[in-house]
Amino acid sequence: MLTQILILLLSLITLVWSADKFVFGASALAKNLGVSPMIIGLTIVAIGSSAPEIMIAVTASLQGNVNTAVGNAIGSNITNIALVLGLTALFHPLSVSSTTIKREIPLMLIITAIATYMLADSNFSFNEGLMLIVSFVLYLATLLVVTLRRAKKKSINDKMVLAAEQAVPDGISTKHSVIWLVVGIILLPLSASFLVDSSIFIAKAFGISDLVIGLTVIAIGTSLPELAASIMSIIKKEDDLALGNIIGSNIFNILAVLSLAGLIAPGDIDHAAAVRDAPFMLATTFLLFVLCFGRGGKFRITRAKGLLLLAVFIGYQILLFSQINT
Repeated sequence: MLTQILILLLSLITLVWSADKFVFGASALAKNLGVSPMIIGLTIVAIGSSAPEIMIAVTASLQGNVNTAVGNAIGSNITNIALVLGLTALFHPLSVSSTTIKREIPLMLIITAIATYMLADSNFSFNEGLMLIVSFVLYLATLLVVTLRRAKKKSINDKMVLAAEQAVPDGISTKHSVIWLVVGIILLPLSASFLVDSSIFIAKAFGISDLVIGLTVIAIGTSLPELAASIMSIIKKEDDLALGNIIGSNIFNILAVLSLAGLIAPGDIDHAAAVRDAPFMLATTFLLFVLCFGRGGKFRITRAKGLLLLAVFIGYQILLFSQINT
């Protein structure tokens, strides 16, 4: 058992590290090939934040552990809002001005509601997965078109867009870019495979379902990059980016991660995901919407709101583990 726990921890660390190096290499290579830093930031860098979840979804679904894939997507969204954003706001209250975020929080809520509806019958079909992945492509294309049009008309001063552009590495040779890209390509699937295998082994040993292991251990682990990014953002006094990381990651988790479970392994899912976890994800997302667009029109997440989000996360964990073997 100790060996499996060590494998889980090492594979999780490797997964997160290799995802970062994959994005680093791909971004640097794209820039060397003449792609606009703005486009790279809004595509490769943005998608890279969900790279660990994507690899888990692919690996788990291919191995027939679709509940792990579904649980990881749902659990990551709950963790991002309740734990990551809660801790971030406790550390430093967030004041947000980005028009991009104000527009995308309602969009995140709508997308979450659609996903919850799709899972409500305890079945996730190929067509539903296809609808989500097509929506992801359309969302990304629309974001790029709108941003590029705004860039042509006038200089962009949206903090989220500027931050995405600044995240693109500069001065990296093509040789080193390719090396890091290859390293990421090799280690991402390998670490994901080890992580899924060890997680399933530990789950069975403790009588925990594949779904719960995806909702908890894997979800929290794959959300660590978002926590680190959010903390670094507020240290740099970039509150917009701290919240924007969460919103973008959650949208991608549903459209580009959850969809993979339906595309690769369509069929029945754990009933608890339909009646407990997906609705809880929707409720948590709605809570964030209410906290951000509260009375007075002030767009601010205070320490008290952060404490409330953290309490929601702790309550959810208690709910999950209180239902094991019941």
